[in-house]
Amino acid sequence: MRVLIITAGSRGDVAPFTGLGRRLLDAGHQVTVAAHPAFGPLIGGCGLAHHPVPGDPRELIRRWSRAASREEVRALNRAYVDGIADGVREAAADGTDLVLTAFGPAPLGRAAGEALGVPVIGTYLAPQFATREFPLPGGARGGGPEPADNLAAGRAVLRSAEGLLAGAVARLRAEFGLSPAEPSTPTDVRPVFHGFSPSVVPRPADWPSHVEVAGYWWPARPDHWEPPAGLLDFLQAGPPPVFIGFGSMAAGQGERLGELVATAVERAGVRAVVQAGWAGLCADGDDVLAVGDVPHDWLFPRTAAVVHHAGAGTTGAGLRAGVPAVPVPVLTDQPFWASRLHRLGVAPRPLPFQDLTAEALGAAITACLSEPAHRRRAAELARQVAAEDGAGRVLAHIGAAAG
Repeated sequence: MRVLIITAGSRGDVAPFTGLGRRLLDAGHQVTVAAHPAFGPLIGGCGLAHHPVPGDPRELIRRWSRAASREEVRALNRAYVDGIADGVREAAADGTDLVLTAFGPAPLGRAAGEALGVPVIGTYLAPQFATREFPLPGGARGGGPEPADNLAAGRAVLRSAEGLLAGAVARLRAEFGLSPAEPSTPTDVRPVFHGFSPSVVPRPADWPSHVEVAGYWWPARPDHWEPPAGLLDFLQAGPPPVFIGFGSMAAGQGERLGELVATAVERAGVRAVVQAGWAGLCADGDDVLAVGDVPHDWLFPRTAAVVHHAGAGTTGAGLRAGVPAVPVPVLTDQPFWASRLHRLGVAPRPLPFQDLTAEALGAAITACLSEPAHRRRAAELARQVAAEDGAGRVLAHIGAAAG
Protein backbone atom coordinates (compact mmCIF):
# COMPACT_ATOMS: atom_id res chain seq x y z
CA MET A 1 0.00 0.00 0.00
CA ARG A 2 0.96 3.64 -0.45
CA VAL A 3 0.83 5.18 3.01
CA LEU A 4 0.82 8.92 3.66
CA ILE A 5 1.70 10.05 7.19
CA ILE A 6 0.70 13.64 7.98
CA THR A 7 2.25 15.48 10.91
CA ALA A 8 3.18 19.03 11.86
CA GLY A 9 5.00 20.77 14.68
CA SER A 10 8.41 20.36 16.26
CA ARG A 11 10.90 17.50 16.01
CA GLY A 12 9.06 15.67 18.78
CA ASP A 13 5.94 15.66 16.60
CA VAL A 14 7.86 14.10 13.71
CA ALA A 15 10.47 11.71 15.09
CA PRO A 16 8.06 9.01 16.36
CA PHE A 17 6.59 8.74 12.88
CA THR A 18 9.99 7.81 11.48
CA GLY A 19 9.80 4.68 13.63
CA LEU A 20 6.24 3.89 12.61
CA GLY A 21 7.13 4.65 9.00
CA ARG A 22 10.14 2.33 9.04
CA ARG A 23 8.01 -0.50 10.39
CA LEU A 24 5.53 0.07 7.56
CA LEU A 25 8.38 0.22 5.06
CA ASP A 26 9.84 -3.05 6.37
CA ALA A 27 6.39 -4.62 5.99
CA GLY A 28 6.44 -3.80 2.26
CA HIS A 29 4.48 -0.56 2.14
CA GLN A 30 5.52 2.65 0.39
CA VAL A 31 5.70 5.42 2.97
CA THR A 32 5.70 9.20 2.58
CA VAL A 33 5.85 11.53 5.58
CA ALA A 34 4.32 14.96 5.02
CA ALA A 35 6.09 17.31 7.44
CA HIS A 36 7.79 20.70 7.53
CA PRO A 37 10.87 21.19 5.30
CA ALA A 38 13.25 21.37 8.27
CA PHE A 39 12.65 17.68 8.93
CA GLY A 40 13.47 16.45 5.44
CA PRO A 41 16.97 15.28 6.45
CA LEU A 42 15.60 13.44 9.51
CA ILE A 43 12.92 11.67 7.47
CA GLY A 44 15.17 10.94 4.51
CA GLY A 45 17.95 9.75 6.81
CA CYS A 46 15.57 7.08 8.07
CA GLY A 47 14.91 5.83 4.55
CA LEU A 48 11.46 7.40 4.14
CA ALA A 49 10.09 9.68 1.43
CA HIS A 50 9.39 13.25 2.50
CA HIS A 51 6.71 15.62 1.23
CA PRO A 52 7.38 19.18 2.46
CA VAL A 53 4.57 20.97 4.29
CA PRO A 54 4.87 24.77 4.41
CA GLY A 55 5.67 26.21 7.81
CA ASP A 56 8.50 26.71 10.26
CA PRO A 57 7.45 25.90 13.84
CA ARG A 58 10.71 27.29 15.21
CA GLU A 59 10.00 30.64 13.61
CA LEU A 60 6.38 30.46 14.77
CA ILE A 61 7.48 30.05 18.39
CA ARG A 62 9.93 32.94 18.00
CA ARG A 63 7.17 35.19 16.62
CA TRP A 64 4.78 34.15 19.38
CA SER A 65 7.28 35.46 21.92
CA ARG A 66 7.38 38.84 20.16
CA ALA A 67 3.68 39.21 19.38
CA ALA A 68 2.18 42.45 20.67
CA SER A 69 -1.40 41.20 20.99
CA ARG A 70 -3.61 38.13 21.03
CA GLU A 71 -4.90 39.09 17.60
CA GLU A 72 -1.34 38.96 16.26
CA VAL A 73 -0.92 35.48 17.77
CA ARG A 74 -4.20 34.38 16.16
CA ALA A 75 -3.03 35.73 12.80
CA LEU A 76 0.25 33.82 13.11
CA ASN A 77 -1.66 30.64 13.94
CA ARG A 78 -4.03 31.08 10.99
CA ALA A 79 -1.14 31.53 8.58
CA TYR A 80 0.62 28.47 10.00
CA VAL A 81 -2.49 26.28 9.74
CA ASP A 82 -3.19 27.53 6.20
CA GLY A 83 0.30 26.40 5.22
CA ILE A 84 -0.34 22.93 6.64
CA ALA A 85 -3.60 22.75 4.66
CA ASP A 86 -1.72 23.62 1.46
CA GLY A 87 0.82 20.89 2.21
CA VAL A 88 -1.89 18.30 2.83
CA ARG A 89 -3.60 19.20 -0.46
CA GLU A 90 -0.34 18.88 -2.39
CA ALA A 91 0.57 15.59 -0.70
CA ALA A 92 -2.86 14.19 -1.50
CA ALA A 93 -2.39 15.11 -5.15
CA ASP A 94 0.37 12.48 -5.35
CA GLY A 95 -2.17 9.81 -4.38
CA THR A 96 -2.20 7.31 -1.53
CA ASP A 97 -4.07 4.22 -0.35
CA LEU A 98 -4.10 5.11 3.35
CA VAL A 99 -3.67 8.24 5.48
CA LEU A 100 -2.19 8.21 8.97
CA THR A 101 -2.54 11.54 10.71
CA ALA A 102 -1.20 13.14 13.86
CA PHE A 103 -3.64 14.93 16.16
CA GLY A 104 -3.06 18.54 15.06
CA PRO A 105 -3.70 18.15 11.31
CA ALA A 106 -6.28 15.35 11.73
CA PRO A 107 -9.31 17.25 10.32
CA LEU A 108 -7.18 18.18 7.29
CA GLY A 109 -6.06 14.58 6.88
CA ARG A 110 -9.66 13.44 7.19
CA ALA A 111 -10.67 15.78 4.36
CA ALA A 112 -7.84 14.40 2.20
CA GLY A 113 -8.94 10.84 2.87
CA GLU A 114 -12.53 11.69 1.99
CA ALA A 115 -11.42 13.35 -1.25
CA LEU A 116 -9.28 10.36 -2.22
CA GLY A 117 -11.77 7.77 -1.01
CA VAL A 118 -9.19 6.08 1.26
CA PRO A 119 -9.22 5.18 4.97
CA VAL A 120 -7.84 7.57 7.58
CA ILE A 121 -6.30 6.37 10.85
CA GLY A 122 -5.53 8.68 13.74
CA THR A 123 -2.04 8.23 15.20
CA TYR A 124 -1.86 10.56 18.19
CA LEU A 125 1.09 11.05 20.54
CA ALA A 126 -0.84 12.33 23.59
CA PRO A 127 -4.32 11.65 25.01
CA GLN A 128 -6.82 13.52 22.85
CA PHE A 129 -10.28 12.35 23.88
CA ALA A 130 -12.09 13.98 26.76
CA THR A 131 -12.39 11.76 29.81
CA ARG A 132 -13.55 11.97 33.40
CA GLU A 133 -10.29 10.41 34.57
CA PHE A 134 -7.92 13.32 33.89
CA PRO A 135 -7.79 16.72 32.14
CA LEU A 136 -6.49 16.58 28.59
CA PRO A 137 -3.05 17.99 27.83
CA GLY A 138 -3.26 21.68 27.07
CA GLY A 139 -6.28 22.18 29.28
CA ALA A 140 -6.67 23.50 32.80
CA ARG A 141 -3.67 22.36 34.82
CA GLY A 142 -4.63 19.82 37.39
CA GLY A 143 -8.22 19.67 36.17
CA GLY A 144 -11.01 20.03 38.69
CA PRO A 145 -11.85 18.20 41.86
CA GLU A 146 -14.62 16.21 40.18
CA PRO A 147 -14.61 13.90 37.10
CA ALA A 148 -17.16 16.16 35.42
CA ASP A 149 -14.65 19.01 35.59
CA ASN A 150 -12.05 16.91 33.76
CA LEU A 151 -14.59 16.07 31.09
CA ALA A 152 -15.59 19.69 30.64
CA ALA A 153 -11.96 20.82 30.49
CA GLY A 154 -11.20 18.16 27.88
CA ARG A 155 -14.11 19.22 25.71
CA ALA A 156 -12.91 22.81 25.92
CA VAL A 157 -9.50 21.74 24.60
CA LEU A 158 -11.15 20.04 21.64
CA ARG A 159 -13.36 23.06 20.88
CA SER A 160 -10.22 25.19 20.83
CA ALA A 161 -8.58 22.83 18.32
CA GLU A 162 -11.74 22.92 16.22
CA GLY A 163 -11.75 26.71 16.17
CA LEU A 164 -8.08 26.93 15.20
CA LEU A 165 -8.58 24.66 12.20
CA ALA A 166 -12.10 25.58 11.08
CA GLY A 167 -11.19 28.08 8.38
CA ALA A 168 -8.43 25.93 6.89
CA VAL A 169 -10.64 22.82 6.92
CA ALA A 170 -13.47 24.67 5.14
CA ARG A 171 -11.10 25.98 2.49
CA LEU A 172 -9.46 22.61 1.96
CA ARG A 173 -12.81 20.85 1.57
CA ALA A 174 -13.84 23.42 -1.02
CA GLU A 175 -10.58 22.95 -2.92
CA PHE A 176 -11.13 19.18 -2.89
CA GLY A 177 -14.65 19.71 -4.25
CA LEU A 178 -16.23 18.29 -1.10
CA SER A 179 -19.48 19.52 0.37
CA PRO A 180 -19.27 21.67 3.51
CA ALA A 181 -19.23 19.58 6.65
CA GLU A 182 -20.23 20.02 10.24
CA PRO A 183 -17.45 21.41 12.45
CA SER A 184 -14.72 18.78 12.58
CA THR A 185 -12.39 17.91 15.44
CA PRO A 186 -9.50 15.45 15.56
CA THR A 187 -11.80 13.10 17.52
CA ASP A 188 -13.89 12.53 14.39
CA VAL A 189 -11.19 10.26 12.91
CA ARG A 190 -11.81 6.49 13.23
CA PRO A 191 -9.97 4.45 14.39
CA VAL A 192 -7.39 6.20 16.58
CA PHE A 193 -4.22 4.67 18.03
CA HIS A 194 -2.38 6.58 20.74
CA GLY A 195 1.38 6.14 20.61
CA PHE A 196 2.22 5.94 24.29
CA SER A 197 2.36 3.12 26.81
CA PRO A 198 -0.72 1.99 28.75
CA SER A 199 1.70 1.59 31.64
CA VAL A 200 2.22 5.35 31.51
CA VAL A 201 -1.36 6.43 30.78
CA PRO A 202 -3.88 3.58 31.04
CA ARG A 203 -6.73 3.73 28.54
CA PRO A 204 -9.66 5.57 30.17
CA ALA A 205 -12.75 3.41 30.59
CA ASP A 206 -15.01 6.10 29.13
CA TRP A 207 -13.20 6.46 25.81
CA PRO A 208 -15.03 5.33 22.64
CA SER A 209 -14.44 1.75 21.53
CA HIS A 210 -12.58 2.83 18.37
CA VAL A 211 -9.88 4.58 20.43
CA GLU A 212 -6.88 2.56 21.60
CA VAL A 213 -3.68 3.07 23.57
CA ALA A 214 -1.23 1.07 21.48
CA GLY A 215 2.17 1.69 23.07
CA TYR A 216 5.07 3.82 21.89
CA TRP A 217 6.33 3.79 18.33
CA TRP A 218 9.96 4.67 18.76
CA PRO A 219 11.89 7.05 16.47
CA ALA A 220 14.08 5.31 13.93
CA ARG A 221 17.80 5.86 14.23
CA PRO A 222 19.17 7.49 11.06
CA ASP A 223 21.01 5.08 8.78
CA HIS A 224 24.77 4.87 9.30
CA TRP A 225 24.69 7.05 12.45
CA GLU A 226 27.75 6.75 14.70
CA PRO A 227 28.30 8.47 18.06
CA PRO A 228 30.80 11.36 17.95
CA ALA A 229 34.23 10.44 19.28
CA GLY A 230 34.19 13.34 21.72
CA LEU A 231 30.95 12.09 23.26
CA LEU A 232 32.32 8.58 23.63
CA ASP A 233 35.45 9.92 25.29
CA PHE A 234 33.41 12.04 27.71
CA LEU A 235 31.15 9.15 28.70
CA GLN A 236 34.16 6.92 29.37
CA ALA A 237 36.01 9.57 31.38
CA GLY A 238 33.82 9.46 34.48
CA PRO A 239 30.53 8.39 36.06
CA PRO A 240 27.31 8.55 34.00
CA PRO A 241 26.38 12.19 33.37
CA VAL A 242 23.04 13.91 33.62
CA PHE A 243 21.44 14.80 30.27
CA ILE A 244 20.06 18.34 29.99
CA GLY A 245 18.05 19.54 27.01
CA PHE A 246 14.90 21.51 26.29
CA GLY A 247 14.16 20.32 22.76
CA SER A 248 12.27 22.85 20.70
CA MET A 249 11.63 25.16 23.63
CA ALA A 250 13.27 28.45 24.64
CA ALA A 251 14.44 29.51 21.19
CA GLY A 252 17.03 32.27 21.43
CA GLN A 253 17.69 31.77 25.15
CA GLY A 254 20.76 29.60 24.72
CA GLU A 255 23.30 31.92 26.32
CA ARG A 256 21.18 32.64 29.41
CA LEU A 257 20.25 28.99 29.85
CA GLY A 258 23.84 27.87 29.29
CA GLU A 259 25.08 29.96 32.21
CA LEU A 260 22.19 28.76 34.37
CA VAL A 261 22.82 25.10 33.52
CA ALA A 262 26.57 25.35 34.14
CA THR A 263 25.94 26.79 37.60
CA ALA A 264 23.27 24.19 38.39
CA VAL A 265 25.55 21.33 37.35
CA GLU A 266 28.33 22.67 39.55
CA ARG A 267 25.97 23.06 42.51
CA ALA A 268 24.68 19.49 42.09
CA GLY A 269 28.20 18.10 41.71
CA VAL A 270 27.43 16.10 38.57
CA ARG A 271 28.74 15.70 35.06
CA ALA A 272 26.39 16.71 32.23
CA VAL A 273 25.76 16.27 28.53
CA VAL A 274 23.94 19.38 27.31
CA GLN A 275 21.97 19.23 24.05
CA ALA A 276 21.71 22.46 22.08
CA GLY A 277 18.13 22.09 20.79
CA TRP A 278 16.32 25.09 19.36
CA ALA A 279 17.50 27.24 22.25
CA GLY A 280 21.09 26.88 21.07
CA LEU A 281 21.91 25.74 24.59
CA CYS A 282 25.58 25.33 25.41
CA ALA A 283 27.51 25.24 28.64
CA ASP A 284 31.23 25.21 29.35
CA GLY A 285 33.13 23.38 32.05
CA ASP A 286 35.40 20.42 32.69
CA ASP A 287 32.41 18.27 33.57
CA VAL A 288 30.07 19.51 30.82
CA LEU A 289 29.91 18.47 27.17
CA ALA A 290 27.71 20.27 24.63
CA VAL A 291 26.28 18.13 21.80
CA GLY A 292 23.94 18.49 18.85
CA ASP A 293 21.37 15.91 17.79
CA VAL A 294 22.09 12.52 19.32
CA PRO A 295 19.52 9.69 19.22
CA HIS A 296 17.94 9.50 22.65
CA ASP A 297 17.65 5.72 22.47
CA TRP A 298 21.45 5.57 22.36
CA LEU A 299 22.30 8.35 24.80
CA PHE A 300 19.72 8.13 27.59
CA PRO A 301 20.63 4.62 28.83
CA ARG A 302 24.17 5.94 29.39
CA THR A 303 23.02 8.73 31.71
CA ALA A 304 22.22 9.00 35.42
CA ALA A 305 19.08 11.09 34.82
CA VAL A 306 17.47 13.21 32.10
CA VAL A 307 16.48 16.85 32.55
CA HIS A 308 14.04 17.83 29.82
CA HIS A 309 10.97 19.84 28.82
CA ALA A 310 8.64 16.84 29.15
CA GLY A 311 7.57 16.67 25.54
CA ALA A 312 5.80 13.42 24.69
CA GLY A 313 8.72 11.92 22.74
CA THR A 314 11.46 12.84 25.20
CA THR A 315 9.32 11.64 28.10
CA GLY A 316 8.91 8.28 26.39
CA ALA A 317 12.61 8.03 25.56
CA GLY A 318 13.53 8.56 29.20
CA LEU A 319 11.07 5.90 30.34
CA ARG A 320 12.38 3.48 27.72
CA ALA A 321 15.92 4.03 29.00
CA GLY A 322 14.92 3.28 32.59
CA VAL A 323 16.44 6.45 34.03
CA PRO A 324 14.80 9.00 36.36
CA ALA A 325 13.82 12.45 35.14
CA VAL A 326 13.74 16.10 36.12
CA PRO A 327 10.82 17.54 34.11
CA VAL A 328 10.93 21.26 33.27
CA PRO A 329 7.66 21.81 31.36
CA VAL A 330 7.06 24.90 29.24
CA LEU A 331 3.70 24.69 27.42
CA THR A 332 1.02 22.62 25.61
CA ASP A 333 1.16 18.95 26.63
CA GLN A 334 4.37 19.26 28.65
CA PRO A 335 2.78 19.99 32.06
CA PHE A 336 0.65 16.86 31.56
CA TRP A 337 3.64 14.60 30.94
CA ALA A 338 5.68 16.27 33.69
CA SER A 339 2.91 15.62 36.20
CA ARG A 340 2.60 12.05 34.95
CA LEU A 341 6.31 11.39 35.51
CA HIS A 342 6.01 12.60 39.08
CA ARG A 343 2.89 10.49 39.72
CA LEU A 344 4.62 7.44 38.26
CA GLY A 345 7.41 7.86 40.80
CA VAL A 346 10.28 8.40 38.34
CA ALA A 347 10.75 12.13 38.98
CA PRO A 348 10.58 14.74 41.73
CA ARG A 349 7.96 17.45 41.47
CA PRO A 350 8.10 19.25 38.10
CA LEU A 351 10.07 22.47 37.91
CA PRO A 352 8.07 24.80 35.61
CA PHE A 353 10.28 26.56 33.10
CA GLN A 354 9.15 29.99 34.28
CA ASP A 355 10.48 29.12 37.74
CA LEU A 356 13.82 27.84 36.46
CA THR A 357 16.89 29.16 38.25
CA ALA A 358 20.35 27.67 38.76
CA GLU A 359 19.55 27.06 42.42
CA ALA A 360 16.20 25.41 41.68
CA LEU A 361 17.64 23.22 38.91
CA GLY A 362 20.62 22.15 41.00
CA ALA A 363 18.30 21.23 43.88
CA ALA A 364 15.97 19.29 41.55
CA ILE A 365 18.86 17.28 40.08
CA THR A 366 20.09 16.49 43.59
CA ALA A 367 16.59 15.47 44.69
CA CYS A 368 16.22 13.21 41.66
CA LEU A 369 19.54 11.43 42.11
CA SER A 370 19.39 11.11 45.89
CA GLU A 371 16.10 9.17 45.90
CA PRO A 372 16.80 5.52 44.92
CA ALA A 373 13.08 4.87 44.45
CA HIS A 374 13.09 7.05 41.32
CA ARG A 375 15.61 4.79 39.60
CA ARG A 376 13.92 1.59 40.80
CA ARG A 377 10.57 2.73 39.49
CA ALA A 378 12.13 3.89 36.21
CA ALA A 379 13.72 0.46 35.70
CA GLU A 380 10.41 -1.24 36.43
CA LEU A 381 8.56 0.90 33.90
CA ALA A 382 11.29 0.34 31.31
CA ARG A 383 10.72 -3.42 31.55
CA GLN A 384 6.99 -2.94 31.04
CA VAL A 385 7.45 -0.62 28.09
CA ALA A 386 9.97 -2.99 26.47
CA ALA A 387 7.34 -5.74 26.42
CA GLU A 388 4.99 -3.62 24.28
CA ASP A 389 4.91 -3.14 20.52
CA GLY A 390 2.92 -0.02 19.73
CA ALA A 391 3.87 0.09 16.06
CA GLY A 392 2.97 -3.57 15.74
CA ARG A 393 -0.57 -2.82 16.91
CA VAL A 394 -0.97 -0.26 14.12
CA LEU A 395 0.53 -2.60 11.53
CA ALA A 396 -1.75 -5.43 12.62
CA HIS A 397 -4.81 -3.22 12.11
CA ILE A 398 -3.61 -2.14 8.68
CA GLY A 399 -2.91 -5.73 7.70
CA ALA A 400 -6.33 -6.90 8.84
CA ALA A 401 -8.06 -4.03 7.01
CA ALA A 402 -6.10 -4.72 3.83
CA GLY A 403 -6.89 -8.42 4.06
